[in-house]
Amino acid sequence: MSIDLKSLRDEAIRAMTVTNTEEELENLRVEYFGKKGKLTNQLKALKDLTPDERARTGKEANELKAELENLLESRRRKVKEAYFNEIARKEHYDPTVIPGKFPQSYLPHTDAGHIHPISIMQQKLENIFTSMGFSIMDGPQVETDFFNFGALNFTDDHPAREMQDTFYTGDSHLLRTHTSAVQVRSMQKLRPPMRVVAPGRVFRYEEIDASHEHTFYQMEGMIIDREISTANLIHTMKTLLAGIFEKEVEVRLRPGYFPFVEPGFELDMQCSICGGKGCPVCKNSGWVEVLPCGLVHPNVLKAGGLDPTQWQGAAFGLGLNRLVMMHYAIEDIRHFQNLNTDFLFQF
Repeated sequence: MSIDLKSLRDEAIRAMTVTNTEEELENLRVEYFGKKGKLTNQLKALKDLTPDERARTGKEANELKAELENLLESRRRKVKEAYFNEIARKEHYDPTVIPGKFPQSYLPHTDAGHIHPISIMQQKLENIFTSMGFSIMDGPQVETDFFNFGALNFTDDHPAREMQDTFYTGDSHLLRTHTSAVQVRSMQKLRPPMRVVAPGRVFRYEEIDASHEHTFYQMEGMIIDREISTANLIHTMKTLLAGIFEKEVEVRLRPGYFPFVEPGFELDMQCSICGGKGCPVCKNSGWVEVLPCGLVHPNVLKAGGLDPTQWQGAAFGLGLNRLVMMHYAIEDIRHFQNLNTDFLFQF
C-alpha cells in the first residue's frame, strides 16, 4: 500500500473509533467518501500515475474503501445500540399508566386500514359465543315495524314507537332500534333447538352525552330449547363476562321490564372507569347496565312460529359500545365516531 493510503487508513480508523454520535459518523462519511472526500481525491489522482502504478494503487484504494465503509457501518450500529441502552438505563416507561397516543407525525401508516375497537370486541364476542355452540345471525338495519316492535310484543301505543324515540323512513319502515329484531327472523329461519347471536348497528333518537349516542352497536342473543330457565341465562351471562374481561366481574341482577321477555332483568356490572365510586359514564351510580335479559315472552315465540307450550327461550342484549368502554376504560362514548385517529390507533 502507498504511503498516502496507509496514512489515510490510520487517520480514518482513529477518527471512526473515537466517534460517539451518528452525526459525527455522518460527518466522517462525507469527509472520506463525499465528492470532495479524502479517499475520493486519492481515487481521482490515479489518472496521473503510470499504468502499473495505477493498477496496483487502484486495487489498494478500492480495498481500503471497502474496509473503511464496513468499519463505518459497524461503528454506526454500536453507537445506535449504546444510545438506546442509555435510554433504557435512565428512563422508565410504564405503558399501563396513561393510554398511549401517537402524534400524527409518527403515523406513517395512517393510510392503512385499522380495526375499530368495537369490531375488536365484536370478534371477541363471536369467538366466545361460537365456542359455546351459538350461530351468528344478521338482519336488515332498515326494519319493518312488525319485526322491530309488533313481533316483539310492543303495544301499539308503546313510547318506543313514537317519533321522539325512533327514526322512521316511511311506509312502516324504520331504522332498527335494537338487534332484538333478529329474534323472530331467526325463529322463522331456523328450527329449534337453537342458540344464536346477532351483532349489528342500531339507531335511536337520543340526546348525545358521555354515555348516549344516536348510532351505536348491540349484540342480541337467544337460546330456544325444551326446558330453559333463568339459571341457564345467568350461567351464560357469567361465562360471557368472564371470557370478555378474562377475570371475574362484579355484577348485580335486578328486575327490569322489556315487552319481549317475561320475567325480565337488568344485569349491571361495576363501573371499571371509577371502580364503583361514581362518574359520568355510570351516572354516578357506580354501576353500568350492560346486559338486559330475560325469558322469551310466549307472544314472541308465537310470532316466530313456535308453540310456547313446547318451547322456551332466554334472550339477552349486549351494548357493544358500553362493553368496550368498560373493557378499555374509555370515559366518553362519543370517541367511537369522532374520527380521531389518535384515539383509534391506541387499539
